[in-house]
Formats: sequence, C-alpha cells, structure tokens
Amino acid sequence: MEPASTIISALGGPSAVAKVIGIHRTRVSMWQASRERGGTDGLVPYRHIPKLLELAAKRGVPLSPADFIPTPTGDAA
Repeated sequence: MEPASTIISALGGPSAVAKVIGIHRTRVSMWQASRERGGTDGLVPYRHIPKLLELAAKRGVPLSPADFIPTPTGDAA
C-alpha cells in the first residue's frame, strides 16, 4: 500500500529501513498492510519520517516530506 511501499523500496527494503529506525523489520512490513491485517494502510508513522528523510539524503534518494502523504486513489465519490 502506498506511499509506504514506494518509500520502503526506495530506501532498500524493510530490513534496511528497520535497522536505521531501530525497530523489527516485520513492523516496517506492516506499514504496507491494511488496517484489517494490523497494518497502517500504507502510512509511515510520523515519528519515523525525520530519520527516513535523513537516510534518503545520505543515500541520494530523492524523498521529501510530501512523499509521505497519500494521494487520492479515485475511489472517493
């Protein structure tokens, strides 16, 4: 689920992201899962965004705070 999937992939996957922010990789993977499955519906928890932006800058990955905001999927009527 987006935007978490794109961000995690760009930063090297769940294990790489988990190592940087100090949590287990399964927690990072759950950002990509639906709320029904115990996930965050593609949302990255706010408390981790600063470290992820720092990691992106160090790795030369183009990532901005706006990338963490989900975009409408067109399902809303």
